[in-house]
Amino acid sequence: MYPAYLESYNNGALSRVVEKTFKMLESCCICPQKCKANRLIGQKGFCNTGLKPKVYSFMAHYGEEPPISGENGSGTIFFSFCNMACVYCQNYEFSQLGQGREIDFEELAQIMLELQSLGCHNINLVTPTHVMPQILKALIIAIPEGLKIPLVHNTGGYELAHTIKLLEGIVDIYLPDMRYADSGVSAKYSSAPDYPKYNREAVKEMHRQVGTVKLDKHGIIQRGMIIRHLVLPNDISGTEKIMGFIANELSKETYISLMSQYLPYYKAKQFKELSRRITCEEYEKAKEIMEKYGLSNGWIQESYGLERFAGVNIKPSPQ
Repeated sequence: MYPAYLESYNNGALSRVVEKTFKMLESCCICPQKCKANRLIGQKGFCNTGLKPKVYSFMAHYGEEPPISGENGSGTIFFSFCNMACVYCQNYEFSQLGQGREIDFEELAQIMLELQSLGCHNINLVTPTHVMPQILKALIIAIPEGLKIPLVHNTGGYELAHTIKLLEGIVDIYLPDMRYADSGVSAKYSSAPDYPKYNREAVKEMHRQVGTVKLDKHGIIQRGMIIRHLVLPNDISGTEKIMGFIANELSKETYISLMSQYLPYYKAKQFKELSRRITCEEYEKAKEIMEKYGLSNGWIQESYGLERFAGVNIKPSPQ
């Protein structure tokens, strides 16, 4: 059945995963931060999130990669907070400062259904890692009410492979970042120790589950993985090592979105090496590296420093 979560719902596998992931929240080990907070009783760890998910905005988003947005848009839900803390995050108001509103599982399910009613091609879950159990709980509520479009797991890539493994048969589309090739760099700029290790293990698991991109006759992604790589100034991201990994350990058919829109938001100006936009030459070099490894599927952005996304906030709770 398509999307995959319909079969998992029907055979009971989805319910079992929900039970297992909520158990993980009791001493939270959902992501590599492994805070051990008891989120079931409202304790908060690195992601500053207790039991209820917090949502900043949701919308039909037309600015994602073409197979994801299509003509009707991607049904995008922006979750507040994150399991990383990037000093240059363009969405810092909600990813780190926590703007948004806590909602219950029923409301999250209704958001999914509303996005589907708008004609969106998919439900695009942005920074879902720290609230994945809650998302799956909402999914169980939404399915019998008619949800039937695929999920996009849109992540910064700081994941545990065994958590991703639980999503097999539930998520059809993975959209992970491969942000850093060096652990010291990831710890310094994103508070994500050992990011390359965890990132590579998780991306391998995503690839095992869904493989390379499969498009329908309209060019809309139905299943598969697209890797995003944000080009940072001074090659802080380590493009050569990342492209080599993709080509040699995943597949040269992997779709890659080579992103040029870095701008020094939030705390970036406190770091001289991050305090400027990337140059045309830096982006061209990243393109050359990608091509050198035979990675020809995906998207090259021909403009630099694209406009920042501004979401439409959900209504605040009554005071």
